[in-house]
Amino acid sequence: MKAAVVPTLGAPLEIRDVPVPEAGPGQVLVRIETCGLCHTDIHAARGEWPVKPKDQLIPGHEGVGIIEAVGEGDLPVAVGQRVALPWLGHACGSCRYCVDGWETYCTSPAYMGYTMDGSYAEYAVAWASHVVPVPDEVASIDASPLTCAGVTTYKALKVAHPQPGETAMVVGIGGLGHLGLQYARVFGTRTVAVDVHDDKLQLAKDLGADHVVDARGDQQSQLEALGGVDIALVTVPSPAAMRAAHASLNPNGRLVIVGLPADNRLELPVFETVLKGISVIGSLVGTRNDLATCFDLHARGLTRVVTESRRLEDVNECFDEVLSGEVPARLVFEMGSVSS
Repeated sequence: MKAAVVPTLGAPLEIRDVPVPEAGPGQVLVRIETCGLCHTDIHAARGEWPVKPKDQLIPGHEGVGIIEAVGEGDLPVAVGQRVALPWLGHACGSCRYCVDGWETYCTSPAYMGYTMDGSYAEYAVAWASHVVPVPDEVASIDASPLTCAGVTTYKALKVAHPQPGETAMVVGIGGLGHLGLQYARVFGTRTVAVDVHDDKLQLAKDLGADHVVDARGDQQSQLEALGGVDIALVTVPSPAAMRAAHASLNPNGRLVIVGLPADNRLELPVFETVLKGISVIGSLVGTRNDLATCFDLHARGLTRVVTESRRLEDVNECFDEVLSGEVPARLVFEMGSVSS
């Protein structure tokens, strides 16, 4: 099968012909139709995080495809089903976090496209317990971004407990942010979109943002004129953007961080955090149930996914596109025949 492989951390990916993997007990073999390109894939390929990925990694944690074979065991899915292969490839199901409904913080997890091979390939093996069925009403090219960008921003807003009378700001209207903006509307908040690119600011308007702020200007005064914000969801891996979002928060405001800076550092003022009762929340994707909710919202027409299709052979050029910040939303690799 064709796959994009990280030959060594930091090197360009190589398109290789590798053996089709086999599904072991409790696993499924999925013929991949689509896989989105997440910034995390770039971090993984470059080994930029403290915990390094597996050797000879095949990235990709937004895979969607058809189950073609199953391993031994009583499995919750079957051959012929279309499923998503999310970031949380497997959780133990028995630690305190899994039992309490926080499986994304499992003490012994496996991650698709990081600790196990992902979906930058024509086929991928996944744990049957952790793939998520995709409704017929959701096209594969939409389901891929929802599998990470969607469930990540949905969960990030969910843990901030948004209220209908509040204002939620989304910083960065790219692959994650354009979906986070829509989930903020679903939760009933007034929405503010912040970006530095004209096309993304226009996209925010097209998606129904109540207010749009150009961060190339005086962001603080623009937000003060709106009465500040109660929730700030920062999707970009920029400490400067996180600090600016923190400064815009009202008393009892919540700063929710999902972007991961390569240098792993963020400095915030303690005085203002304490006096204003600000909460700083880190949020790591969502559960299988959260992803099912994202699929349901999309099937009901409550979200729109903005994508551009790409060939897997162009993966390195696609990485450059994402790093440039010019991509309007989510790039999605199409592997072959795609369900619509």
